[in-house]
Amino acid sequence: MTKHNSSSQKEKIEFENILLNLVNPALAEFESGNAGIRLGETGTSHDSKTAEMEGFSRLLWGVAPLLAGGRETSVIDSLLEGIKNGTNPTHPDYWGELSDYNQMLVEMSVYGYALCLIPDQLWGNLTSDEQENLVSWLSQSSKYKCHDCNWLFFPVLVQLGLKQVGAPYSQETIEHSLDRIEAFYIGGGWYADGEDAHRDYYVPFAIHFYSLFYAKMMEDEDPERARLYKERAALFAQDFIYWFDDNGSAVPFGRSMTYRFAQAAFWGAVVFAEVDVAPYSLGQVKGILFRHIRQWMDLPIFDSRGVLTIGYAYPNLCVSENYNSPGSPYWALKTFLFLALAEDHAFWEATEQDMPALADVSLQAEANKVLARHNGHAAIFNAGHNRTNDHTHTSAKYEKFVYSSHFGYSVPRAEWGLEQGAFDSMLALSEQDHLYRVKRESKQLTLSESMIHMVWQPWKDVLIETWLIPTLPGHLRVHRIQTERHLSAAEGGFAVGLGDHQSINSAEDQAVYSDDGGTSAIKLLYGEGKAKLIVPNANTNVMKPRTCIPTVVSEFEPGTHIQAAIVYGSTDKSYEEDWASSYSLRETDGVLVFYRKGEAKPCLEILVE
Repeated sequence: MTKHNSSSQKEKIEFENILLNLVNPALAEFESGNAGIRLGETGTSHDSKTAEMEGFSRLLWGVAPLLAGGRETSVIDSLLEGIKNGTNPTHPDYWGELSDYNQMLVEMSVYGYALCLIPDQLWGNLTSDEQENLVSWLSQSSKYKCHDCNWLFFPVLVQLGLKQVGAPYSQETIEHSLDRIEAFYIGGGWYADGEDAHRDYYVPFAIHFYSLFYAKMMEDEDPERARLYKERAALFAQDFIYWFDDNGSAVPFGRSMTYRFAQAAFWGAVVFAEVDVAPYSLGQVKGILFRHIRQWMDLPIFDSRGVLTIGYAYPNLCVSENYNSPGSPYWALKTFLFLALAEDHAFWEATEQDMPALADVSLQAEANKVLARHNGHAAIFNAGHNRTNDHTHTSAKYEKFVYSSHFGYSVPRAEWGLEQGAFDSMLALSEQDHLYRVKRESKQLTLSESMIHMVWQPWKDVLIETWLIPTLPGHLRVHRIQTERHLSAAEGGFAVGLGDHQSINSAEDQAVYSDDGGTSAIKLLYGEGKAKLIVPNANTNVMKPRTCIPTVVSEFEPGTHIQAAIVYGSTDKSYEEDWASSYSLRETDGVLVFYRKGEAKPCLEILVE
């Protein structure tokens, strides 16, 4: 018998126990019949019975790999009872018949996933009648329409599971879905979440995650796709590593932030599918995964029962989506796919390592982003997207200028004024009526490692050009505003958490707020305006319930105006005293020439008129 490293055994047990500590409080909330879990009273876009089925089903994303990796637990007994009852059309707790775009098309996927990972514990513990019920219920996944995005992978996982246990399945559904998803690939390892759609965490924790699971399950039967999916994941990893800071935190960006540590699910799938992401080592991937999960466990994301809440770094319905039910956060358990690896797998034997040395700036053109780093802090400088959607708070989640692993982002609490709007890392404009508009899409965008340029229109007769110089800890923002309206404007810096050890430094042209939670500052470099500190409504920021946003407020008469500001963000209270001189400008013959401190070559030149 092979002897395994005691530290690797300890690590495996550590994360198995973390998973069980996540699952057990939810299991205590079973409804009668065990086919649903009622975790809260908040509403969602689907009915309460489906929401309870969702909460039940999502536990399997973690339990299935736990069992596949050899951990014995009685948890499966309760889940089996629920599956038997939920798929039995004569039982009062039957989950029911589906329809096009039904939420259960999403939740079905985990049963295909579980049939692949633990066929003996699941399929093998059902009678022939119970197996028939399960197959009949799951077969609905190939009969109804899914949204034209990552949803297309859900029926694929179901068919894989049915195929794994020798049950009838639809190869046509697999081919149709995978062929359509192929149209979402845009190069460099990147997909869009739908045709020409946003590039957010649905790329790593959905499309790549399912692709890699497929690659592992089908590497013998579909070697060409398996090879392709692994190659794309290896490419994507070169970019995605920049989305994590040195301490394990990922940069919050986009929707569905309540899935929390699903942000690292891609890395678990990389390990599971044995993808080589060189030059990054297995120990470095292990470090990203482990640091990420551990830092989440130290945050107040649980209620008094130990149940995951809706929110991000704390319970917060303001940042939630219309489709978030009380059980939705348990999609985070997808991250634990690495627990399916046997104890003698190289992953467990590898030594956990720190984040590798990374470049200060990473151009990720396929995603319309430039990633920057400084002293372990990670930030996304964002060019936005040329199309919008109707998801909740789309502008705040997808169109801010910068997103930070430390400062997060804010969403509006209501529609009136700067305090309710919480306009961090964006330019907000109103017709002097306290109702503000912000960028919702980019009409034009270009980007390089050294600059992002966007054109956007908050009104048909207001045209704004924005230039970003993507550097940390301080960056430059310049706007040319052509307006036929009289506008009030607010240029917001990073939202920093309010604390007990405040240091405030404000002047006419600059504002600084510093506390143990970090430092945020803004300086008006060109144009007319005044710097001030805005304390937005509570619970608008994903990271901190109470924040302060250094902001430049201005007034613009009809005509053309240029405004430039230096925006600074440091992760600690000991900020750089000379931050306000990190950029300078010179006006020559109607041209504004901007310089970054210490560099002789201009970083930006624009015409005044």
